[in-house]
Amino acid sequence: MELHDYSGPSVFGYETDAPVRRAAMISAHTSPLATLGGKDAGGMNVYVRELASHLSRRGLPVDIFTRRTDPTTPESVSLCPHVNVVTITAGPAEPLDKHALFPHLPEFASEMALYALRRGVRYDVVHAHYWLSGWIAHLLRRYWATPFVQLFHTTAHMKNAVAARGDREPELRVRTERRLLALADSIIAANPGERADLIWRQGASGAKVCTVPPGVDLERFRRQDRAACRRALGLNDVPVVLFVGRVDPIKGIDTLLDAVVILSSDDAPGRQPCIIFVGGEIDAAGRPVGTLAAVARRAIDLGVGAHVRFVGSQPQDELPTFYGAADVVAVPSRYESFGLVAVEAMASGTPVVASRVGGLAYTVDEEASGLLVPSNNPNELAAALRRVLSDVTFRESLSDGAFRTAQRFAWPAVAAQIAEIYRRLAAGHRGDLCCDDELFA
Repeated sequence: MELHDYSGPSVFGYETDAPVRRAAMISAHTSPLATLGGKDAGGMNVYVRELASHLSRRGLPVDIFTRRTDPTTPESVSLCPHVNVVTITAGPAEPLDKHALFPHLPEFASEMALYALRRGVRYDVVHAHYWLSGWIAHLLRRYWATPFVQLFHTTAHMKNAVAARGDREPELRVRTERRLLALADSIIAANPGERADLIWRQGASGAKVCTVPPGVDLERFRRQDRAACRRALGLNDVPVVLFVGRVDPIKGIDTLLDAVVILSSDDAPGRQPCIIFVGGEIDAAGRPVGTLAAVARRAIDLGVGAHVRFVGSQPQDELPTFYGAADVVAVPSRYESFGLVAVEAMASGTPVVASRVGGLAYTVDEEASGLLVPSNNPNELAAALRRVLSDVTFRESLSDGAFRTAQRFAWPAVAAQIAEIYRRLAAGHRGDLCCDDELFA
């Protein structure tokens, strides 16, 4: 009797499937469809969305599971071909602070398992994003024997090392992340420093911690015509410093505003730099609201309100215009696991001045694609920004270097490494998953 490989759907009970037929991603506290720059919507949302879409281009279907925050949201929405965003009801169908979600995670896991049962699908690997999603992946083992990959994006251990007392992460997160280091079948670190911290300070097994950086969309973020970008934004020929990010103490916004005070005092009237602030919320009249309003008030109190232009959160497709219009992008964070904004800026050929923290120390090539400065130091930040703004030859050199540096973070290369981790997990590997750091070379 002639035997043929099974080519039907990936359903429970069939053991003839290829090693990885379908992947589940969990992004419990924030949807990949959320508007960027709002609360809890930033680089992680971009990562989940882009990784899923690039895996699908490699022939791997992906379902992304997120928590329902609106009763009218459809259960399943197609993000792109072979990628679905599945909304799970767990707790009230309304926005909740992420610190209030932990009691609802068991319900999320059971509803996720029921969804798979109703649809008759089987997932060969689960990829958990953030610690809350990691705990859901652990709870899913009540129902599935599926291996799971953990990507923290940020860790409480690293955030608490630099956070003010009132901004520290709760002990529940600290304890849960330490448990997940042992429970996960594979852990992805965004940079070599994070991998070292997970192993040497937090006790993870080095054999299962892989270093794979997030990627950048080189089709979207590329060099633009600077004059055209400035016209589109209504800018004249003044120096432009760009900030892109959520309104969060970890982003170092206070440091940036203090640096703007120093920059503004150095320049003659008419040549003082314009700071464009992308992120947060503005109302219909263009006025900052919510947490962004507090930033605007501080800028006014410091006497630099006239130099800062708040434009609120922007769609991903609009960001290239902002990067193209800027002379330099400031990333003054106190902690970044990767620094997606810095890499998007570099892919656009825009130099970066960033804090020498976390992944930024690996993604920004000192004196080649940008400058690195100590975090929480307005004087050093102002001096570095001034150097880039005042020296045209140096700025053009950094622009060329930034563009070259960003090429190694192209999503196809990143997705290929992630797909290999999935393949090895699905094939039964657990203790020999460590990847090289060649994308940082």
